[in-house]
Parts: sequence; C-alpha cells; structure tokens
Amino acid sequence: MRARARTTTPFYFGETITSELVNYDGNYPYGDATKGKYRQETTDVGIFPPNSFGLYDMHGNVWEWCQDVWHDNYEGAPTDGSAWETGGDSNYRILRGGSWYNNSRNCRSARRKDFNAVILKDYWSFRIASCVPVVSAFGS
Repeated sequence: MRARARTTTPFYFGETITSELVNYDGNYPYGDATKGKYRQETTDVGIFPPNSFGLYDMHGNVWEWCQDVWHDNYEGAPTDGSAWETGGDSNYRILRGGSWYNNSRNCRSARRKDFNAVILKDYWSFRIASCVPVVSAFGS
C-alpha cells in the first residue's frame, strides 16, 4: 500500500517502468516497455521521482528487508498494517521492491522473496522511517 501510494497499477507511476524511473536491470523491461540502462550499482536516493507519499525508490535500487517473518501466503495476516511477526518461519524475512541487480518483474511491490535473515548482499538494504511530532508555535 505504501509503495504504490494507494494506486491500483503495478507501480506507483503507472502500468510499467523504465530505467529512467527505476534503477533495475534495464535489459529486462516490464510489459511492452523498451530496453533501458543497466547501471550495475545502487544510485543515490532522490534521483528518481517519489511516490505521492514522498517516498523514494519504492521500486528498484535495493531489495528492502521487511519486519515480517516469512509465511507461504497471506492467510491470517494482520489487516491493520502492522508487521506479521508471529507464526511462519522466523529464520526467514521478507524482501520487497527489487534492486539494480534484478529484472523489472521483481520491482513490483507485490513481489516478495524470502531469504535467511543472516545472509547479506550488496543489493539488499532496509528503510528507516521516522515520525517527527508536529509542534505548534501557538501551543496546544
């Protein structure tokens, strides 16, 4: 939901992606898109457009570790947006979003992979999110 920013298309900017919008292996385009660049490395955050929530690189660049433990399907998953940390296989965590190393299909937010939580790759990472409280100059 956050990656696509409430859109119904496969990507937050539409039905397909190009290497001008996402960092992935452009030799493997999505759908009818044409081949594009294969940068062979991560790119700086902010060079591609953000989604409507202001989040960058929700598709491509690096696979993102999720807090959820691996489950084979969504049966019994929380419906309130919280992480699914019970049941399943706690040795495996979810990766989402694809990376510079992968083809375009892996960049869909619906695509998820399971990997052992102790393995590291240079195309896997995690996102740090922070909420800063709003302080009014006029008091409360």
